[in-house]
Amino acid sequence: MVRRKIFFPTRVILQMVIIPVVIVVCMALFLFGIHSTVTSPQQFVISSGDSVSGVANRLLNEKLVDSVQVFKMAVRMNGGKIQTGNYDIPTGASVWRIADMFANGRVSSTTIVIPEGLTIKQIKNLLLQSSALTGAVECKPGNKAPVCDLRDGQIFPDTYTVARGTNRLAVLDLARKKMLDVEASLKRSVRRLPKPLKDWNDVIILASIVQKETPQIREMPIVASVYLNRLNRGMRLQADPTVVYALTDKLGDMQGAPLLRNHLKIDSPYNTYKNKGLPPAPIANVGQHAIGAVLKPADTSYLFFVADGQGGHVFSRDYETHKKNHAAWREIKKK
Repeated sequence: MVRRKIFFPTRVILQMVIIPVVIVVCMALFLFGIHSTVTSPQQFVISSGDSVSGVANRLLNEKLVDSVQVFKMAVRMNGGKIQTGNYDIPTGASVWRIADMFANGRVSSTTIVIPEGLTIKQIKNLLLQSSALTGAVECKPGNKAPVCDLRDGQIFPDTYTVARGTNRLAVLDLARKKMLDVEASLKRSVRRLPKPLKDWNDVIILASIVQKETPQIREMPIVASVYLNRLNRGMRLQADPTVVYALTDKLGDMQGAPLLRNHLKIDSPYNTYKNKGLPPAPIANVGQHAIGAVLKPADTSYLFFVADGQGGHVFSRDYETHKKNHAAWREIKKK
C-alpha cells in the first residue's frame, strides 16, 4: 500500500495560526477595551489597607466588573498596585480603564471656591457645607501646625481643585500657602509702600477694609486712596466694616440686621470710629485686586465716600459735599 504525503497549502497553515490569534486578540479587546458592566456613573472608594483582591471582589459584587481574575491581571499590567482615594467610574468603563484609574490614582476631584472678602469663620462654614471634603475645620488640642492658628488675612481667596475626600484642614493649609506665595511675590516686586503704611501687615489690614467696602474692582484704588488720605491727615477711618467685625465677634456678617448709629459706639480696638489709625489686624481675607489697590492707590484728594444706590460710591473732598451725598443716599434708601 502506497502512502501519500499530505501537503497543506501555505494559506491553510497561515489560517490555522492566524485565526486563533485573531480570536484571542478580539477577546482581549472585548474584555479590556469594549466590554463593560458599568451601566451608570458610580463612585468607588479605596481605603488605606485595601488589597487588590479585596477591591476586585467588591467590584464584582457591585457589578462593576464581571471577572476578578481579569481585573487583577489588568492591575498587574499597570504596575501591580492600587492607590487610595475616591473614584468616579463613568458609564461604559472597561475593566482595563478601571484598573488604570486605580493603579495611577486618577481620583475624582472637586472644586472649592473661596470668595474674596470672607472671614476665617465664614470660610470654615463654607468648607463644612461641602460634602466632597472630609474632616473637621478645627485642630485637635495640642496640634501646633500653622493651619491650626489661622487669622484673617492669612488665607488667599481662590478656586482650588482638590481630590474628593480631601481633609478640610488640608484645603485651609493650601489656601494659607497660596497667600504666602502671593506675599513673597509682591514683596519682590514692590519697592516702596504708600505712606503711612509701614509693612505687609498694614497693607493687608487696609486691603481687607477696601475689600469689604466695595465689590467693584475699578473703585478699589479710589477707596484705598480715601483711607490713605485720612490716615496721612490723622483722621479716623470711620469704616463700617470694622465695626461689623467687632459686633459679630469676627464673623464679619450682620446676617441681615442693619448697622445702627448706636453700634458705632462699641468699645473695641476694631472700631475705627473711636480709634485712630488702622485696626490691629485684617478684618477679612483679601484677593489680588484689593491688595493691588492699596499698593497702587488712585491719586486723589478724596476724604469721604457714600453708596450711590447702584452698587458703587460717590466720592467727595470736603464734608459739606459729603453731607449732601449722604442725604441723597438716604433718599434712595427710602425709595
